[in-house]
Amino acid sequence: MTHLDADARTAAVPSAAVTPAATGLTSADVADRVARGQVNDVPVRSSRSLTEIVRANVFTRFNAIIGVLWVIMLIVAPIQDSLFGFVILANTGIGIVQEWRAKKTLDSLAVIGEARPTVRRDGRSAAIGTSEIVLDDLIEVGPGDKAVVDGVCVEADGLEIDESLLTGEADPVVKQPGDQVLSGSFVVAGGGSFQATRVGREAYAAQLAEEASRFTLVHSELRSGISTILKYVTWMMVPTAIGLIISQLVVKDNELKNSIARTVGGIVPMVPEGLVLLTSVAFAIGVIRLGRKQCLVQELPAIEGLARVDTVCLDKTGTLTEGGMDVTELRVLGDGDEAYLRRVLGELGSADPRPNASLQALIDAFPDTTEWRLTDTLPFSSARKYSGATFEEEPGGPAVTWLLGAPDVLLAAGDPALSETVHLNEQGLRVLLLGRARDGVDVDDPAAAEGVRPVALVVLEQRLRPDAADTLRYFAEQDVRAKVISGDNAVSVGAVAAKLGLSGTAVDARRLPEDREAMARELDEGTVFGRVTPQQKRTMVGALQSSGRTVAMTGDGVNDVLALKDADIGVAMGSGSEATRAVAQIVLLNNSFATLPSVVAEGRRVIGNITRVATLFLVKTVYSVLLAVLVVLWQVEYPFLPRHLTLLSTLTIGVPAFFLALAPNTERARPNFVERVMRYAIPGGVLAAAATFTTYLIAREHYSGEGALEAETSAATLTLFLISVWVLAIIARPYTWWRIALVASMAGAFLLVLVVPWLQHFFALKLVGMTMPWTAAGIAVVAAGVLELLWRWVDRRIPA
Repeated sequence: MTHLDADARTAAVPSAAVTPAATGLTSADVADRVARGQVNDVPVRSSRSLTEIVRANVFTRFNAIIGVLWVIMLIVAPIQDSLFGFVILANTGIGIVQEWRAKKTLDSLAVIGEARPTVRRDGRSAAIGTSEIVLDDLIEVGPGDKAVVDGVCVEADGLEIDESLLTGEADPVVKQPGDQVLSGSFVVAGGGSFQATRVGREAYAAQLAEEASRFTLVHSELRSGISTILKYVTWMMVPTAIGLIISQLVVKDNELKNSIARTVGGIVPMVPEGLVLLTSVAFAIGVIRLGRKQCLVQELPAIEGLARVDTVCLDKTGTLTEGGMDVTELRVLGDGDEAYLRRVLGELGSADPRPNASLQALIDAFPDTTEWRLTDTLPFSSARKYSGATFEEEPGGPAVTWLLGAPDVLLAAGDPALSETVHLNEQGLRVLLLGRARDGVDVDDPAAAEGVRPVALVVLEQRLRPDAADTLRYFAEQDVRAKVISGDNAVSVGAVAAKLGLSGTAVDARRLPEDREAMARELDEGTVFGRVTPQQKRTMVGALQSSGRTVAMTGDGVNDVLALKDADIGVAMGSGSEATRAVAQIVLLNNSFATLPSVVAEGRRVIGNITRVATLFLVKTVYSVLLAVLVVLWQVEYPFLPRHLTLLSTLTIGVPAFFLALAPNTERARPNFVERVMRYAIPGGVLAAAATFTTYLIAREHYSGEGALEAETSAATLTLFLISVWVLAIIARPYTWWRIALVASMAGAFLLVLVVPWLQHFFALKLVGMTMPWTAAGIAVVAAGVLELLWRWVDRRIPA
């Protein structure tokens, strides 16, 4: 096995590393610091607390309005006119329960995906929870690890740290003992350790982790659109409600309690109180459903965001292929000795303490059996595309530097070995070149790759994910374009993509133009891109976004972090590096690329269904406001008591909306949520108000004497229900058996109220005579027909 003598050990491990700090804290030191509170106690929460959930669902602007009106009605009117308050209580309770369930799901998944840094204590290394780190702990890091606290570098072996998430500077920083390490940065190459100097809230980026994984229901087009709608609704409500109050209490000489009841009956339906609740419930249930599939949604709008995605950028390794590889062939170039080269490869494998998938395949295939002296190493870097080591095969003998990496990076153009590499790449195989550097060149010399003498090709076969082909097919069917972006050879990546059914040209990213517009055109035409550097991945994502694409990026390695961070939606594998999991909005804990279609489908279900039910709620708001305005202008009694509109809202909005919001929906998400909802809600609400008020005015002329107002109300209620149930029938399309049953059962429930005596009395609904009920039904049928034609015209003339 490889060993280091004293001089070599001093060269490889700086003087700071051989101090007592290198053994880490003792158990007594740790206990002392815990007692003094010097622990990493940042409260990283993946969800809102129960108190915050209750507060967010109970203390809303509209709940306050409804609550005041409810108290008034409990005082002045029968219990039937206070039913709307109990409905609000039930809705709020449902919202709290669903979000609490989502919180528990999210918290349990967050624990599974939690980072566990390696800490050295009492001379032994062990993985612990982030919150268990104490001041002065010695934390070991390697490629993909994120610094979770601030510290100072103690050991460094080719350690390169990316601080772009903190400073915006994309180039990795080489760290030496004594250099500062900031929390939030991550290792891209090499390894080492650092001693914690600031923990908990004192750490430079302590808030980053908390904010990155916090359960949130904001910053989405859907919710911001609903907020915009509610803002306009409030502006309409206030003057209309004031006018209605004056009209009913002052202008009309009514009995006071009846006037109050009808005034409240006019104000309550203006509030789309269930819309926010249903949106929250839909998101929360989405989290629960995805949680069952081992998908951690770190930010809820990511469900919505992925549904809007039209381009998915896939990293080949870990996404289309499994992490592991197998060496299938060692192809010796020239007159090299295969047995000797196997020993060299064994040395190279054992020289890296944190091997990547390629090196791990070499370790498995070529065990280290030599006693050669390792003098220097160079860890693999995505930017360099090669790793290396320097050995002395004999004590005091000459040092020989060996490099292992991409043939097209290490070899000059035209080298015969390249044509052989291309042939192997075309078969979907990965090829590494083993080369000997020029004599006297140190492995970490930037010019080490110049003049390399090729001695062998190491052929690796990647394991395709069994579910990748089906997932790519799903995206193609859903009109989502897939782009494979990889650091590997373009031909090899293209062959792998072809095996999975992804056709298209393979492009070497080194030939892509730097101009963003020109790059966007190239990306639009190509499908597979190889030899992409980490910085270039980020640039490519930006170029796609600049051309109007909504981009999702998947990945599992440190070379994917910058692109994941800039993409509209970042998707990380659970087995990927800590850095990728920290910046991604979605983490696939089961490492299954096949879970992505579920996330897309869940997002489409949420957006499509909320758009549907929002139309139902806002049609009611529009007709309620217009009815109030018409009542004020005509100086008549408001036609409805609260019990009537509670009944109508429950049967045509509340119950159906709950089922429609949770139903399957594969419709592709489209932008302009507010415009799409209002273009249906306004004409629907105007027609409903006009037809209902027309029926009411005719009924006022038709009926007279005692009980006339109740008969007029019943006729108007019939018209409004029939129009509302037709709106529901339109919204429920395309029909399935359960959608037809839903609409029919709501109509049947209303019919039951009209024919059962005690329900007639309870809801104060009784149709009098034959003429007016048939007139009310006829007006509703005409209005429904006009609405059908109007919505079809809107579809043609004002496409969303």
